[in-house]
Amino acid sequence: MNLHTQTDGFNDLRDDHAALRHSSTRPLARVVWSVMFAVVLLVTFAGAGLAEEPRVEPLWPAGAPGAIGDEPADKPTLTIYLPPADKATGAAVVICPGGGYGGLAIDHEGVEVARWLNSIGVAGFILRYRHAPRYRHPAPLQDALRAIRTVRARASEFGVQGSKIGILGFSAGGHLASSAATLFEDANPAAEDPIMRVGSRPDFAVLIYPVISFAEPCRHSGSLRNLLGPEPDPALIELLSTDRQVTTRTPPTFLVHTTADGGVPAENSILFYMALFRLKVPAEMHIYEAGPHGFGLGSKEKGGNPMVATWPKACAAWLAHRGILPAAPAANP
Repeated sequence: MNLHTQTDGFNDLRDDHAALRHSSTRPLARVVWSVMFAVVLLVTFAGAGLAEEPRVEPLWPAGAPGAIGDEPADKPTLTIYLPPADKATGAAVVICPGGGYGGLAIDHEGVEVARWLNSIGVAGFILRYRHAPRYRHPAPLQDALRAIRTVRARASEFGVQGSKIGILGFSAGGHLASSAATLFEDANPAAEDPIMRVGSRPDFAVLIYPVISFAEPCRHSGSLRNLLGPEPDPALIELLSTDRQVTTRTPPTFLVHTTADGGVPAENSILFYMALFRLKVPAEMHIYEAGPHGFGLGSKEKGGNPMVATWPKACAAWLAHRGILPAAPAANP
């Protein structure tokens, strides 16, 4: 698209519009020309690299499995952020905000992240998953796997590729993302529901200061209690300590943490990375020295700093290395 040429065209239209407005004495003619001028501008700008307005869709249109009511908390949703058509890469990410399985940090771990993904040509799908106090396991995982399936089953509608669908999560949302990366389900071709006919394995995972282990010494007690209750079954503690569920089918994973994280110790990311490393699953991990828990994209307002704020750029480079994003042009020597 030649924006310079378009701009010249706009100037011509504007001049014509002004000339007619001053020369015509008929009010109706002025109104008609003004409407036509506005329509031309609207149609021309529609394809000029503008992102679509986000829209919200129910994750389970017929009702979520195990729903206990008809309140908003019983109806998980996907908020869909699609990048401008001229920037779209075909990649998509389901975003799981954190909140200790008792809430959702929708703004800095959801909306801001979707906008960043759009800026690099990736479609973002913010998942409002079910959580305590109304829901415990397996509801959040059911929602995450459904979200991946939904994006994959409707890939052509969203303008994405079914082989480039990842999951990204922060804190407890990172635990949910790691659960989806290790406890996914394969496609069921015989299912009546077309969404279930595709698999829920993400093609890559991005885990930002994630909760990983529910075992001592680095477990996050709040997430554990909200997800499994005050007296959790030891078998579920084992199942949902996701570092223990890594297999060779676990997707390539990018991890970020800080040594200074006082909410979720960095050992969580290290455990998951080492499990991937032992099985030769591609992985990259960044552990920064400074930065509190919950810094999102690394903004100063959320306690971030110039170092942790580099993780989105590093993640984009990793995605390009994995072939999810186009490779950046080579720098001049």
